Amino acid sequence: MQQPEPGSIFHEGIIADVVVTELRKFTDERGWLTELFRHDQLAAEFHPAMGYLSMTEPGVTRGPHEHSAQADLFCFLGPGNFKLRLWDNRPAAPTYRYVMTLIMGADNPAAVLIPKGIVHAYKNLSQTAGATLNFPNALYKGVNYSEPIDEIRHEDDPDTIFILNNTHS
Repeated sequence: MQQPEPGSIFHEGIIADVVVTELRKFTDERGWLTELFRHDQLAAEFHPAMGYLSMTEPGVTRGPHEHSAQADLFCFLGPGNFKLRLWDNRPAAPTYRYVMTLIMGADNPAAVLIPKGIVHAYKNLSQTAGATLNFPNALYKGVNYSEPIDEIRHEDDPDTIFILNNTHS
């Protein structure tokens, strides 16, 4: 794997262990449906423990943050299109310090499996609120909300190196 260019923090490229799956819409006179995930196509360690839907207002960014134990399985179907940025923050990974940028949503429906240690953020690029589904492999705050949140919130750091808006942060 290539190392980042001198003077840059990250190298643009595909991040190891991140899985992007095109979501196909099956349409008929009633509307459409899509399969979001199947256990027979998802490693057991990534089987969802819960699911949630979030709506993001136009121009709003969520993240960047990462998880120390949790993996996320985000589905971007629309309404709206999103810019998703991923940074590999796993020192032992062959793609450490790589950054990936994806545009997904209504125009490019996709699911993205984001393993632990991958910093991630997304921004709604649309003029209307956009929906995102997530099926993490761990319960938020554990059983009965009894554990600390598994989240390292880089968005709270004004000096973060994880910047969504520029191309080669």
